[in-house]
Amino acid sequence: MRILVVTQYFWPENFRINDLVAELVARGHQVTVLTGIPNYPEGKIFPEFERSPKLFMEFAGARVIRVPMLLRGKGSLKLVLNYLSFAVSAIVIGMWKLRGQQYDVIFACQLSPVTVGLPAAVMRFIKRAPLVFWVLDLWPDTLQAIGAIRSPLLLRAAGNLVSFIYGQCDLILAQSKSFIPLIKKRSGLRSQVEYFPSWAETIFDANNVTPAIEVPAQEGMFNVMFAGNIGEAQDFPAILAAAERLKNYSNIRWLIVGDGRMAPWVKQEIQQRHLQKCVLMLGRYPMEKMPAFFRHANALLVSLQDKPIFAMTIPGKLQSYLATGIPCIAMLNGEGAQLIKNADAGLVCSAGDDVGLAAAVLSLSDMSHEQLLEMGENGRKVSDLEFNRKALIGRLETWLASVRINRGSRC
Repeated sequence: MRILVVTQYFWPENFRINDLVAELVARGHQVTVLTGIPNYPEGKIFPEFERSPKLFMEFAGARVIRVPMLLRGKGSLKLVLNYLSFAVSAIVIGMWKLRGQQYDVIFACQLSPVTVGLPAAVMRFIKRAPLVFWVLDLWPDTLQAIGAIRSPLLLRAAGNLVSFIYGQCDLILAQSKSFIPLIKKRSGLRSQVEYFPSWAETIFDANNVTPAIEVPAQEGMFNVMFAGNIGEAQDFPAILAAAERLKNYSNIRWLIVGDGRMAPWVKQEIQQRHLQKCVLMLGRYPMEKMPAFFRHANALLVSLQDKPIFAMTIPGKLQSYLATGIPCIAMLNGEGAQLIKNADAGLVCSAGDDVGLAAAVLSLSDMSHEQLLEMGENGRKVSDLEFNRKALIGRLETWLASVRINRGSRC
C-alpha cells in the first residue's frame, strides 16, 4: 500500500511512530511521512538536523517531507502557536510538496495536539484516500486535567474541533479501551473505533547491553528509574515528596532520565530539598540508548496525576517497561494500574499518593533477587501476550487494507 503518515513529531524525536513507519516499510509498503521540524521537547531545533537537514529526508526507507513551523519555546501561548503553525503549514506547504502524489490510505498519529487531524482531514478530501486516526491523547480532557485551558468557552470550542476531526475519520484507533466510549461519543458514532495500544520497540528486548557509563557507579544501591517526559501530567511533586521521605535510606537512589517542561522545576526542588545525593537528573538521551540505562534499574517508575482522564490512559512507556523484565512501580489509577496488578509485574499505589509510593519502593528494595526476577518476568510475559509488536502491527495492516477497500467501494 501507499501510505501517507501525518504526524507533528517524528525522528530524530523519540516517538513510537518512528518504529511503526520502519516496520511498515519493512513489510513492503511505500510510506511517506509528512511532519515538522524536530524540536521536542526543549523547543530548540535538534543540532544535527540544523547542521544537515538533507540527512533527515529519509528514514528506514520512508520518504520524509518536512514543513516549517514555530518552535515550542516556553509558555502556553508559544505552545498553542506551535500546534497551529504545524497544522497550517502542513495544509498549505505540505499539500504543495505532495502535489501529484496519490495514496491508498492516510494514517495520522495524534499524540498531542489533536490539531494534527486538520491537515490529515484535508489530505483525505484532496487525495480521496481513507483516514485512520490513532488517538494517543484524549482532547480536550487532557487540556482540562493539566489546567492548560480553564475557560469553559475554549474547552467547548476544543471539543467541537475534536468532534469535527473525528467525524472526518474512516477509522479511529484508541490507545486504551477506556478511551473508546468517549471517542464514540465525540465522533457521534460516525466513525469505526478499535482498540490499538502501543508496544515495546525491539531494542528493549536486548539483554546483552553494557550499562550506561553516564550513571555513577555505586555498589549496593536500589535504583528506581523514571524514564521519559518530565511534565505536569507525570506528577513530579508527588515523586519528589516520596523521595524526600526516603532520603535517609542510603541504599535507595532515584534516577531520572529524560527532559520536559517541568525539568527546571524538578532540578530546583532537588536542590531546595537537599536530595542531590539520592535523586539524580541524567538528562535526555536517544531511545536507542535507553536499554543501557535500564541495566542500572532495579525498578522502573511510571506515574500520572490523580485525574479521571489519566485513569483512562495506559502510559506509552509502560509497554517498554514491561518488555525489559524489570519490576514496575506505578503511581497510577485505572487501566494502567490494573494491568500491572493483574500481571503481578510490580507494585502499585494510587495516583498522587507519595506515602504509598515511598512504601512501595521500600517494599521492593527489601525483596530478594529471585522475587524481583519473577515480577520482571511476569511483566515480560504480559508484554508478549497483550502488546506483541508483530501481532499489533499485523492487525493494523488488516485495518488499513480494509478501509482502503471500503473507501474504494464507495467511490
